[in-house]
Formats: sequence, C-alpha cells, structure tokens
Amino acid sequence: MMHVGQGLVCGDKIQDLIRAGFQFTIFLADYHSMINNKYGGDLQKIRTTGEYFQHCFTALGVPREKVEYIWASDLADSKEYWERVLRVARTVSTQRVLRAIPIMGRDMKSKDTDAAAIFYPCMQAADIFEMRLDVACAGIDQRKAHILAREAGERLNWGKPVSLHTPILMGLHGVPDTAAGSYDEDPKLNRVIAAKMSKSKPEDNILIHDEPEVVEQKIGRAFCPAGVVEGNPILEYFRILVFRGNGGIQLERDPKYGGKVEVETYQQLEEAFAAGKIHPKDLKSNISRILSEKLAPVREYFRKHPKPLEEMRSLGAG
Repeated sequence: MMHVGQGLVCGDKIQDLIRAGFQFTIFLADYHSMINNKYGGDLQKIRTTGEYFQHCFTALGVPREKVEYIWASDLADSKEYWERVLRVARTVSTQRVLRAIPIMGRDMKSKDTDAAAIFYPCMQAADIFEMRLDVACAGIDQRKAHILAREAGERLNWGKPVSLHTPILMGLHGVPDTAAGSYDEDPKLNRVIAAKMSKSKPEDNILIHDEPEVVEQKIGRAFCPAGVVEGNPILEYFRILVFRGNGGIQLERDPKYGGKVEVETYQQLEEAFAAGKIHPKDLKSNISRILSEKLAPVREYFRKHPKPLEEMRSLGAG
C-alpha cells in the first residue's frame, strides 16, 4: 500500500519537476522487489502492486500523459542491460556494493542477506544509464546507489547523472533505538533511515487512501510529547508536508484554549510548540485535518476505481 511518505513527498516532487519542464519516468522496480523478497518474491503480486502504484500517482494528481512508466522486467529483457550491470559491477569492489545494500531497507549488519542482494545496487546504477536519465530522483536513503552510479558512469565514460534526493518521512512512532552504523555511517542519516515510514508497518504509517477517521486515530497514537521537538513525527509532517510554499496556515483550536492562531512559518510553529504555547492535541488534530483534506481526491478516485485497491487488500502484507 502507498503511504503518505511515498505519495505526498515523492508525488509532489514529481509534479514539481513536470511543471518545471522535465520529462519524468516512474520506474516500477518489479525485479528489484523480487530480490528484496517483497511478497515472498512472488512476481505476480509485485506486478499487481506496480499497477496499483500507477493508479495512486494518477489519484494524487500526476497526469498520466506527462509521465512514462517503465518496468524493470522490460529493461531486463535486453542483453545490453545485463552487460551494463556487469560493467558497473566491474568498476566497484564487493565491499563497496555491500555498503550500498541498505537501499533495500536492510540492516548493514544483517547476516542473512541473500546473495541476490549483491546484484541490487549494480542494477540500480545500470537502470539510470539504461533509461538515459539526466536526473535520478529518489529518497535520501538511495543516495549510495546514486553515488555508485556517478562513480561508475565517470569510469565508464557514460556521464555523471545529477542526483535529486527527497526527504524521508518519519513513522508515527518516532525514532527507534538503533545501533550506530546499522543503516548508514552518518549518525544522523542512520537515525532517519531507521525511523522512516514503511508500508510494511500498518501501525506506523498513514496510507494515502485512509479515511479521515482512520487518519485521526493513527495520528492520535503518534509520538508527540509536549515541548519535544527532536524525533517528533507530527512536527516533521508539518515541516515537510504542510510548509512547502511561502504561505502560512491557520491552526484551529477550541476558543477556551485561545481559538484559531495564524502561523506564518514552520520555525514559528516549532518554537511555539517547544515553548508550550501549542498543545500536542492541537498539533495532532490540525495535521489530521490537513492530511485528510490533501488526500480527499485520492479517496474519491478509489471510490470511482475500486478494483486496484481491492486487489491490493486481497494480497495481504508484503
């Protein structure tokens, strides 16, 4: 299922790039998902998910006529593609590839990683050149694959693609206890990747087609202690999902607690919350309302086109 980290963060960036004049390709990585053991490696279920994702992006406002969808399995039909994968692999050491495996969401210290995972970073780098991309756009957790592509491209005289990284949205429960270096050598990025919202953790995510009452229930259980800014997912949702433009917002509050308040910037909101001027319940009720309003077109789309969502629900957890 697509959560708001994928839908609102990635979806908004896709639309930004389309408006800027880019020809955008959305890559449906079915082979990569099989390597990553999604749905136990069942390609039919993975492809059902890919079809559903196309509907999700359309529901979010990404115009189908402005993007091209490419399946990894279609690229892999070409022997030239696998030659690219091998050429990329010859430019890097095994240790270098192993360091890039956290792009799969695996702990760097895991001992049970499949041998197939070694192909994954080399395939990701080869994908960029096979699709002839000028700009590779993905979450910040994919940066090692992009760096590998840039290094390999330079050594192979294929060019150095620009890397554009979107932020990772934190899960509802905040930052878990994570051993240093589990996902990245950089301590800050290690915490960010460990805390990211995941579709495989329904208790920790908000799906793009969740009903308003479900959004409210999930947000109500989220980590948001009074005055605590560090590791606070609710504040992060305001920062990343709400304060995207130059305009401010109006927080709705019960009149007995001060009534409506205008907030011009995220920094102003954070400072007011840290100082105890805004209560966690007010923060939660407002982000629930704002997210539900943003996701209204998605809910309406799937009411009119229920089959893709019904098929996804029938698959169970992936």
